[in-house]
Amino acid sequence: MEDQETKIRNALIAPRKPLPPHQRKWKMGTTSFMLIMHIGAVFALLPRFWSIQGVFVLLLLYWATVIGVTLGLHRLVAHRSFLTPKPVERLLVLMGALACQSGPIQWVGLHRHHHKFSDQPNDHHDAGRGLWWSHSEWMLHDIPALQELDRFAGDLQADPFYRWLDRWFLLLQLPLAILVYWYGELSDVHGGGLGLILWAIPLRLVLVYHVTWLVNSATHAFGYRNFDCPDLSRNCWWVAILSFGEGWHNNHHAYPYSARHGLRWFEFDITWQHVKILKKLGLAKRIREATYPG
Repeated sequence: MEDQETKIRNALIAPRKPLPPHQRKWKMGTTSFMLIMHIGAVFALLPRFWSIQGVFVLLLLYWATVIGVTLGLHRLVAHRSFLTPKPVERLLVLMGALACQSGPIQWVGLHRHHHKFSDQPNDHHDAGRGLWWSHSEWMLHDIPALQELDRFAGDLQADPFYRWLDRWFLLLQLPLAILVYWYGELSDVHGGGLGLILWAIPLRLVLVYHVTWLVNSATHAFGYRNFDCPDLSRNCWWVAILSFGEGWHNNHHAYPYSARHGLRWFEFDITWQHVKILKKLGLAKRIREATYPG
């Protein structure tokens, strides 16, 4: 006799109905942007644009962007796993907006929607539609979840800062480009300012994109489960390393409110370490933390 988890899994991986005609059309703006960023990332890796400074800029901005997403947009804003002073929250959200994964209202609203309908047919990156769909194809098409942002992110829509950033998040790349170009030209690095821009923007964005997308795809397909959640979430160690702890995804779906995702002794969670640093500095309070029952 099938256990309950097997029944749930079989229901979640059951064949999905084809997308309705209006959803099959490609969103040309998003698709073109992603194509340009991937081409720019390939150019960044050409020998003429290689430099130690480029690697340093990439690593620094990768840390800032991923922490902005995981600590700021995800654990702080989407789930309110802890509280921090408003200037710190705004800084973390600005860092997250550097990821160019839409504005914070849309990011948070879609993430809350995902938790509500995880791996069900109305989940916008429903893993039941396959690895490619859950990884990135979903964002290249119209998704009904965008019509429910008032329901899932109404708290953010009431804040002028979030409304402004939701509209103008792409503009954050301009001062960043100017800054790294100025540094590259002033320091006469190999590849010049253009080389640093390629490492700081398209290469960084492509890396952050795929790492973030792996949380939607790989951690709903590969790894182990600590908890019998009614979805396909898994704990995937290599995604956890790349995403600063977001790969402990089954833990997160079991306890969405928890600021700590790595619950077992070997589940290292870099973002959780940042939460503890903020706490020591007096910048984080009312921290909600789940523990592993074993």
